[in-house]
Amino acid sequence: MPARVIKAGEGRLGWLGGIGVRLLIPGADAHGSFALVEHPLEAHALGAPLHRHSREDEYSFVLSGRVGALLGDEVVYGEPGDLIFKPRGQWHTFWNAGDERASLLEIVSPGGFERYFDELVELVSRGQAYPAQIAPIAQRYGLEVDPSTIPTLCARFGLRFP
Repeated sequence: MPARVIKAGEGRLGWLGGIGVRLLIPGADAHGSFALVEHPLEAHALGAPLHRHSREDEYSFVLSGRVGALLGDEVVYGEPGDLIFKPRGQWHTFWNAGDERASLLEIVSPGGFERYFDELVELVSRGQAYPAQIAPIAQRYGLEVDPSTIPTLCARFGLRFP
């Protein structure tokens, strides 16, 4: 893959309710070693239900806003310039903890998991993003998701989830 500049606003952008997914570098372009995704988050948006990856580590670099994360039992907050590490095998979630849009760069290592986002964006665009449709996709990517945690997370942290 040749060197290149990915300009602001370039890359595929899809929305999963209050969280955006903009693919910057697919795993295939990095020889499978990682993928790079930008996640814009609407104010007080929960990024995902509690979940854990069996194959990937995630590194969330906060670009703007204030991002909260639940890592196991620990609640942490990151601000611009901070990095939140979410190791594989650990239950976690994240959200926009502020009143303005937040944004983070997500490095997923190894690459390949970004295709999960593609499939999820497609389901959302067809109005079919229900737990029964998401579960088999998550399973293919070694992802365990607990949608029953959404109401508790929203109530505990004052969040919205579509």
